[in-house]
Order: sequence, then structure tokens, then C-alpha cells
Amino acid sequence: MAVRGLGGARLRRAARGRTGIVALAAALYLGAGLLATSPAVFETDRFLGYGEPRAGRVTPGDHLQTAYSLWLPGHQLSRGEEPWLDPYSFQPVVAPRVNFAGWPFAAVYGPLQAVFGTVAGWNVFVLVTYVGAGGFAAMWLRALGLPLAAALVGGLAFALAPYRVAQSTGHLLGPISMLLPLALYGVERRRTWLTAAALASVPLSGQVHLALGAIPFVLAYAVARRQRWLGAVAGSAGVTAGAFVWTLSLRNAAERPFSEVERYSATLGDFLTRNPGAFERFVYLGWLTPLLAIAGLVGLCCFNTSLRSRPLATVLVVGALVPCLLALGANLPGYGLLWRNTPLHATRVPERLLPIASLCLAALVAVAIACVVSTLSRTRIVAAAALALVAADLWVPLYDPLIADEENAVYERVDASPPGRLLEHPPLPPDAYAGSVYLYYAMQAPRERPLGYATSAPPVAFRTARLLALAPDDPALLRRLGVHVIVRYRQGSPSGYAETP
Repeated sequence: MAVRGLGGARLRRAARGRTGIVALAAALYLGAGLLATSPAVFETDRFLGYGEPRAGRVTPGDHLQTAYSLWLPGHQLSRGEEPWLDPYSFQPVVAPRVNFAGWPFAAVYGPLQAVFGTVAGWNVFVLVTYVGAGGFAAMWLRALGLPLAAALVGGLAFALAPYRVAQSTGHLLGPISMLLPLALYGVERRRTWLTAAALASVPLSGQVHLALGAIPFVLAYAVARRQRWLGAVAGSAGVTAGAFVWTLSLRNAAERPFSEVERYSATLGDFLTRNPGAFERFVYLGWLTPLLAIAGLVGLCCFNTSLRSRPLATVLVVGALVPCLLALGANLPGYGLLWRNTPLHATRVPERLLPIASLCLAALVAVAIACVVSTLSRTRIVAAAALALVAADLWVPLYDPLIADEENAVYERVDASPPGRLLEHPPLPPDAYAGSVYLYYAMQAPRERPLGYATSAPPVAFRTARLLALAPDDPALLRRLGVHVIVRYRQGSPSGYAETP
């Protein structure tokens, strides 16, 4: 009886210990989210995002498109309809499009939006993604054999990685990047299903460009960790998911000219500047963080410890360097040839693979901290100093408090009017940034629309937008498209609506 009691007490202490570690990590990465979003996060009636607020009008941006995509599955389920479809955009021009961006985070945003509303729900969702990114990275590093202090520092370095933060201000690339360390954790724990699900979810979420790097990266990692079969299964799942998304969403998309790649290509100087400037070219890696990563690489290759692993070091170095080189895009000799003759031809922003580099750098930073901890045996002091230094090195204030317009009076009248398709004036092409505002109001008055906002829209959607721009009030064209309600905008804000004859 005494032995059984002692065993039970140990289990309870272990459980309390695990609970305490989880609570500590959650608090740390929630704090990282608050730091990353400061000071904008304290204006609670505005969206967290990136843009230039203008008084009296909703600020356009990716945050509106993403909020719409994450809202749509729950809305569809409430109507008893397929949650993976967007039944409103580009109707009746194309068949209802698959809303890949709703996977997998609609399950998180939907309940938050229902409880807190669109704006606060979005802001809470943003903070939660920092907990997920840091937590999954730390979980992987612990499974790799690093001490807790080092794993927490590595998780912070990944959560606050400037490019990842920039792509969390509205784009889904930042949040989706948390699936990378989750896939690697599955490799370490030999959970094939977890690695396959995490890797396949990258393209299934619409982040096909990231998947082009994530699939070979995870496969190489699995080989380095002597899990070839697991890597083959997970890689096959990722390739299948990517082919599925390309077939349904990207195969018929409008062609992308190389001039767009040139526009978004980074320069070597961009890696050293904390000023975001041209947002897509913001590739700052920190100043201290790369130095710590180099120290971690030395420890991973040279020190006679349990961390020593040259295959792992090779994967992490390649994973850090290759995305940085490709981020140079048109400024990298030979990139044009590579772009034209590989699946990169469907992409326009060369920096999209940088979350892989951010994760590899974070892992090497964690190894450096582990070596310091083992040498000095002052875990708490080293961890606290490292957390503070990494946070100071990586923090860049990228979020803006962006204006919202909940319960707009014009769209309340639209929502109460008889059924029929809706057209906003002025008609905008599918890739027009201001079109994201139309998506935002679509959540207030969901109706089929002949237009929409999607850079991957098929050519027929662009042709329809051009026709409407040339003759926005043509009765014959409006009848052919089934438009019954028109909302007119003045200086970017809804000014009134009218029903067509």
C-alpha cells in the first residue's frame, strides 16, 4: 500500500509539474504576443493589422480577407451548407470556390468571433497564434532533448521572428507557420499521423508556396533523424494535398508576370534593417539572433554532448540559408530561370519560405543557450537574460490599430432588403487591395456578388470586373449577372444603396 501511495504521489507531482510548465509556456508566449502587437493591442475597438488608418473609413488589408475566410465555415455550418465553400464571391461568374484559407483555424476563430464579435475575436485570435507558435516550437525542442530553459528561448525566437510576425498582421502565412515545428515534433515522437496532418495542412490552408519548401524540409529532417518511412508518408501527404489545392484553386488562376517577382524581391540590406519599408520585402532576422545561431551550430557540430549531431546541423543550416537566398528573388542570379521552370512559376513573393529559416535559427539559438546552461549551471539567470535579449533583438512594432465599422447602417438596410445579388460601386478587380473592405461588409450582409477579392481568381472574374468598370449601371449587364442591390461608396465608405429595377 505504501509503495502504491508513493507511486500515486509521484504521478500527481509529475502532473502538477507538467501543468506548471504548460502554464509557464502559455504565459510566456502570450506575453510575446502582447509585445509583438504593442502598442496597437491596447486600442481594443480596432483591428490588429498592418496599414494606414484614415478617419471615417474601414482600413483595407489582409486582416479583413483572412477574417472573412475564417468566419465563412462557421457561417456555412449554421446554414446547413458545405463549410469549405464560398457561395458568395464571383457569383454567378464561377462555381462556388473552395475556401482553403478556412483550414484549420476557422475552428479557433469561429467560436472567438461568436463570443467576442468580429474585431475583438480577431484580436484574441492573433494573440492565440503566438501561444501556438512559441508553444509548438518549444515542444519540438524539448522532444529533441534540449533543456526546458533552452526550449523556451527557442520558442520565443520563433514566435517573435520578425518575418513571421509581419506575416501574422493579416496574412495567414504567420499563423500557419506554427505547423512546421508541430510536424517536426511528430517526427521526434514517431507519430506519423501528426507529421502528415501538420504537413498536409500547410497547402490545404492555401499556403502552397510555403509547402514547396516545407515538404522537402520535413522530409530531410526525418531522414536526418532516421525516420525515413515516416518522412516518406508525411511528404506524400503534403504533395497530395498540394496537388489537390493546385487543381481546385490555382490551375486556372491568372498568369503572374515576373515583374511582380521583381517588385517583391528582397536585397541583402533588407536582412539588416528593422524598418519594414516595403512590407513584403521585410526580411530582418535580428542582429544578435544570427550570432547566437552560429554559436549553436558550433555546439551542435563540435561539443561532445548529447546535442552533437552533424546530420541535424546540416538540415538546420540548409533550412536557414536556402530560404534567405531565395528571398532575394530577382536579385539572385539564376532565380528567373528557376522560377520559370519549377512550381515557383505560380508564386510572386520570393520571401514566403522564410518561416522555415526562422524556425531553424530559433533551434540553433536554443542549442546555444543549452550549451551555456550546461557550462555555467545557472539555468534561471541564463534563461531570463536570454529571453530578454532575444525579445529586445527581435521586437519590431509592426501592428497598427486599424479602423472597423461594425453594424454599418447601410449594410443593415441591405441585410433587411429582399434577396438578390449585390454589387458594390465602384466595381474593383479581384486583386484590388480595397476590395478587402467589401469582404468585411459581406460578413454583415452575406449575399452573392459578381465580384470578390482574391489574387488567385480565374481570368473570367477579371474580365467581369473590367466589364462592370466600363459600364457599372448597364441594365442589361446587371440583369445578366442577377444584380438586385447596389451599394455605393464615397471615399472608401458605404454612402447608400439602391435596388435595381
